[in-house]
Formats: sequence, C-alpha cells, structure tokens
Amino acid sequence: MNDLPEDVDGIEAPPRAATVLFGHAEAENALLAAYRNGRLAHAWLIAGSAGIGKATLAYRMARFVLAHPDPAAPDVRAASSLQVDEGHPAARRIAARAHGDLLILERTVNEKTGKLRQDIQVDDVRRSVGFFGSTPAVGGWRVAIVDAVDELNTSGANALLKILEEPPRRALLLLVSHSPARVLPTIRSRCRVLSLRPLSADDVARAAGRAIGREPTDPQLAAAAAVAEGSVRRALALLDGDALELHRRVASLLDRLPAVDPQALHAIGDRLYGTEPAPLQAFIDTVNEWLSRRLENTVGQPAAADRLAAVWERINQGARDVETFNLERKPLVFNIFGWLAEATRP
Repeated sequence: MNDLPEDVDGIEAPPRAATVLFGHAEAENALLAAYRNGRLAHAWLIAGSAGIGKATLAYRMARFVLAHPDPAAPDVRAASSLQVDEGHPAARRIAARAHGDLLILERTVNEKTGKLRQDIQVDDVRRSVGFFGSTPAVGGWRVAIVDAVDELNTSGANALLKILEEPPRRALLLLVSHSPARVLPTIRSRCRVLSLRPLSADDVARAAGRAIGREPTDPQLAAAAAVAEGSVRRALALLDGDALELHRRVASLLDRLPAVDPQALHAIGDRLYGTEPAPLQAFIDTVNEWLSRRLENTVGQPAAADRLAAVWERINQGARDVETFNLERKPLVFNIFGWLAEATRP
C-alpha cells in the first residue's frame, strides 16, 4: 500500500535529492564512523517504520561514499556528518538518476496498468550481478540501494542473496526495510542492522513543514504530527482532505475491538468509496499502526503474536488487491474489522 509519490518519502522531494535529514544523527554518525575507520560493512539493513527517513539516509550515505571514495582523505576525516554539497558532481548525478556507480532497486510502474508493481522485479535484481561485476566508472565504489527489501518476492530475495554471499571489493549495499522481521534470515544475517527510531512529533512537524512550505507550528500540521507515529510520510498523508478526521474515527473503532459497530463501519466504507488513493492509504495506515502496537505487547505470547501477524498479512494483501483490481472498498473495511475482532477475542 505504500504507493505514495516518492516526494512524500523523505524530507524534501525526493530522497535522492534531499539535503536535510531530521532526527537520525546517531545512525548517521554510525555510518560515518564505520566508513572513516575502515570498518564499513558491505551491506546495511536500514530498518524502521515507513516514512521516517530511511531512504533519505541511504541516499545520504551513497552520496557521501561516491563523493569521497577514499575513507582516509582529509575531508572525510574532518567531516561531522554525511552532508555533501548539492552542487557536488556526485550529488547532481544522483539527483538526476544518472550516476553510473549507483544502482537503485525499487518497484517500477507497470506500463499496462499505470500503477506500481507489487514487487521489485527479479530481473531488476539480477541486474545487480552485472553491475557489481563491472568496473566502477568513478572513484572505485559501486553502491546499490534496495528500497525496500520487503518488496522483494522469493525469487528476487534469492537473487539478492547471491550478491550478499560473495560481495565484490568496494561494494556497498544499503537495504531499506519497513518490516525487518519479514526479511529472509539469510539476508539479515549478512547485513549490519541499523535501526532507526520513529521521529519525535517536533521533528515530524519540522520535516513535513519543510516539505510543503508550512511552519511547524501550523495547528493542522502539529495535529497530524502528533498522531503520525514518528513518520513524515504519515503526517503528510494525514493532511490530505479529511484524512486526519478519518484517522480519529478509525482509531476509535479499533480501540473498541473485539466489539464491532456495523453502522460505523458502513460510514467508514462510504468515506472510502471511489478510487482516490489517499483515504484508503490513511485507513490502512491507521490499522497497521494499531496492529504494530498490539504486536509489541505480545512479547511472551507467541500464539497471540502469530494470530496478529497472520491478520497483518491478510489486511495488507487485501488492500493491495483492492487497489490493483479496483475492488469495492466497503467489503474490505468489514473484512478487516472481522479479522481483527476474531484475532483479539480472549
């Protein structure tokens, strides 16, 4: 479902051109220190919830390495962050998708439907074999960003695993993950995991405000940031139409589970009528946030965790099917609350 435009994913539009990163100085410093000290793992799994700046950080690291290919250079030793001047040739090429030493693996648009494919295509992943096997065009590094590794199907994940098992010299893979628990253990074990925490409400407001030209103190923006679960993407989505009010209504119904109010669900289904993507996105995001919190409270309760995880898969597959096949949305609303009610009964 995360089919928002790429200019909503980072702090500015889009992550490959973002010049500011909010709230992740510790993670940024970890990457910089590893590079500067010659301890840079060949693969990093940058994990965290959607919309908090993971892709922005990945591009920031790629930009720095390609702009400063020698870790021992004085400018690297003196650097206090991964910031690269936007006028630097490497930064300009990356922003224009024209850097020969950077490979981006992401979902592409299906020309027949005009919509994003559900998975990163395995043929695109296989291109990484030739990419890493060729001579770097500039500076000696080859960098690949997978955004997001969660969106690889089994064939794609296995193709990526071959690269991770035998990484070429001076190769760097940056794998963005919204749900690291869903990543193949064989992939996770070959990466250094860098977990990003959700942003504070203040950072969300500052980042979202920068993206849309509003002051962080704007009342509507502040209200969206307060319930965005640390996600800039989520805050921006909540500013679309009456998405914030929809979020409040759905959150209230979720908190009453396993009790279900059919009349209220009819009203939610009526609000989601049509093909506009933003309301459905807001609905699914609210459900996923609620599920995530419930899963965090199932430590030591494997049966309950398994039930909720299974429902999570059904919900998000159902949402993808609704979008892909232009299905009615009201039945999805009733199905989701039915599944959740069953999963949360004592």
